[in-house]
Amino acid sequence: MKSSEGKTPGESAVETRYLVMPTQANPQGTAFGGAIVGWIDMTAAMAAQRHCGREVVTAGIDSLIFRQPIRIGDHVILKAAVNYVSRSSMEVGVQVIREDPYSGRQALATTAHLTIVALDENKRPVAVSPVSPQTPEEKRRHENARLRVRARKERLKAIDQENQPWRE
Repeated sequence: MKSSEGKTPGESAVETRYLVMPTQANPQGTAFGGAIVGWIDMTAAMAAQRHCGREVVTAGIDSLIFRQPIRIGDHVILKAAVNYVSRSSMEVGVQVIREDPYSGRQALATTAHLTIVALDENKRPVAVSPVSPQTPEEKRRHENARLRVRARKERLKAIDQENQPWRE
């Protein structure tokens, strides 16, 4: 259901699957973090594109937590949704679930929050319509994302001030 305020997180959500192959794993048989991060980035970008209907670029990964190893032969399920929209940027949350292909048992393996920016035809940031959370879970994720975005902006401002002492 489309809201007059923008799309709901569910309308732009993406779910995809991968199979961990030996070339994506280390000598211990667990998936390289870089392979997982690549899948996370791709899935987050797809959710952001579905939300804004534009080309997008990843501006940053605000959090990335590897909770459990993913092994060769595991199925990897990635679920991404837009949690929050600023002017031209979107926070996209991604869950990475490890699934045993034989028993079907699942476990949360990795979580991530990415900042994705929408681009216009000239590759410049462009305004994005808001996200309209509907369910209690979507509203909780939206509020948590709002707090993370504010904290990230304050952190970046402090870093910029530290790196540019001549501005004082």
